[in-house]
Amino acid sequence: MKKITRDAVISVFLYLAPLALMLLTFRLTGSRPWLHTVTPTLGFKAPAFLEAVFQNLSTWGLPAIMVVVGLVEFGYGLYERKWTRNERFLDIVCFIAPKIIIRPLLTYTTLRLLPLALPGLKGTFAWVPFWWGFFIIAVADDLTQYWYHRLHHQVPFLWRFHRTHHSAPYMGMAMASRQNIIYTIFFSQTYLTAALVYLGLGYPALFVGGIKSLITLSAHSSIPWDKPFYKYRVLHPIAWVLERLISTPATHQAHHADTTGDGVGHYKGNFGNMFFLWDIFFGTGIITRRYPQTFGIKHYQQEEWYVQFLWPLFKSKKPGSELSADGPMVGGEAIVKNG
Repeated sequence: MKKITRDAVISVFLYLAPLALMLLTFRLTGSRPWLHTVTPTLGFKAPAFLEAVFQNLSTWGLPAIMVVVGLVEFGYGLYERKWTRNERFLDIVCFIAPKIIIRPLLTYTTLRLLPLALPGLKGTFAWVPFWWGFFIIAVADDLTQYWYHRLHHQVPFLWRFHRTHHSAPYMGMAMASRQNIIYTIFFSQTYLTAALVYLGLGYPALFVGGIKSLITLSAHSSIPWDKPFYKYRVLHPIAWVLERLISTPATHQAHHADTTGDGVGHYKGNFGNMFFLWDIFFGTGIITRRYPQTFGIKHYQQEEWYVQFLWPLFKSKKPGSELSADGPMVGGEAIVKNG
């Protein structure tokens, strides 16, 4: 608990650092962009339908983008694999439901409620320069997700809401969205992106989201695209920076290993999503440049797909399962009986 408290205090300064740097830059250069009225634009000529989507980001535009991106990711994420029927259903449902239904619906609802909760603040921060907005949002968004992810591993009560993601005995883009519905509903990025769009920071928020999706999907990929950086000596300096800056297959697959006994697996760390920097700052990362041989959870019982997706609304019928009616609460390697 002391380490979590210390790291939380450090995080406050990390959240504030980009904002402080921006204001310091304005002071040194004498710039005062907030004094000017700014209308966000695409900055390039686009087809009429695309222009309409971006001009209506704060109403139906953003949900529409999320649906389209979800469909594209779904199409590219599925690959031929010898899935069991249960695993196949779970991966497909967890890919379709959050990307195409839940998050767009939550985003639309949030955008409808924000004018009531924050009247008169629409477009308030549209004056923030694009790249400063990108920097501020990238830090705020990903550091928040780092903590969301980390706490779901370190707090036994929360673990079962994230367990579904780690139950997959394989890696691949199809399982990148494999999450329990409660974990998805409370996922901070959905609400943060909607709020930023309403406040006038829609373009940098979408840019961050796009880059983050590419990094997280590639980190879950079964293709070790980072391997050449470790293999060829001339690329080692790039590898050193890359593996400390962003999540790669080697660092993230270590997080999905089913053991820590092989010197490669590190499911108690490597929590970073887009940036691996947070694991470096807080000492929760391990870098081996190797890939685990096996993935998933040692005590996985292939619980019913609908239970993994909808727990605790549905409970598993498998005796002794964490997701059963009176199942044990597992925190790390310890098993604690409920009650």
